[in-house]
Amino acid sequence: MTTLAPVAPVPESVPSGQARTGGSRLWRRFVLALAGLYFLVPLGASFWFTIYNETTGVSFAPYAELWTAEGFLSSLLLSLGLAVATIVLVLLLTLPAMITVRLAAPRLRPVMEVVCTLPLVVPPITFVAGISRSLQVGGEVLAPTPFWATLIAIQDQDFPLVLVFVYVILVLPFVYRSLDAGLRTMDVRTLVEAARNLGASWPYVMFRVIVPNLRSALASASFLTLALVLGEYTVASILGYQPFAVWIVTISGSKGQLSVAVSVLSLLLTWLLLLTISGGTRGRRSA
Repeated sequence: MTTLAPVAPVPESVPSGQARTGGSRLWRRFVLALAGLYFLVPLGASFWFTIYNETTGVSFAPYAELWTAEGFLSSLLLSLGLAVATIVLVLLLTLPAMITVRLAAPRLRPVMEVVCTLPLVVPPITFVAGISRSLQVGGEVLAPTPFWATLIAIQDQDFPLVLVFVYVILVLPFVYRSLDAGLRTMDVRTLVEAARNLGASWPYVMFRVIVPNLRSALASASFLTLALVLGEYTVASILGYQPFAVWIVTISGSKGQLSVAVSVLSLLLTWLLLLTISGGTRGRRSA
């Protein structure tokens, strides 16, 4: 009788799909770590600059001085008010128009996309130069008319509505992209026809059918608008107003640590709002 030699066990090979997935995970972690260092290292250096002084050492005095600094609270409240007004106005203008185009005139979608993304082509300095010139010419033309009071009212220093109109145009491309991405995930025509066949009015369809399905897109558009308004400097500075970003630059010459402390806090506040909005939309989705 012949005895068979024992067969050596064949080593299990890792499937190519798993190896590819493991490599992609490592690559994603590397990219995320690199991006984290790119953002966190300057933020950490800025924070260290605000709390360290060669004469006094480590001190949190700039953050304590921040709340009593002249113009801090008023400029911050002005920027937040402008942001809220801009969010409301741009959504009231954009969302009904996009839904109307999708339902009644789908061939106009490319035209609307070009119009809404056109502000990306115009440099802000050119845009604000045209705005200032238009206000100047408008004042000369409208001075003898009843519209002169309206022109003065929109340039009120306490709440300049002209900045709201300018910010609506500046954020229009970002709001359009956010809402367009949200509308692409739902069948607007089917939802509207079903609600209308059941006797729902147009306001009911808008606020109880479409808007709940666009929570994530509306949150993204609102956050982008808030971030742009809080950080916008060129338009407000040239037009002669002092919202939050202009106030930071104004005090940077005399109080460097204070201005950097304000910038760090505003950046952390923006990130906190982003995480809050993201967490809220995820929670509603899972529910």
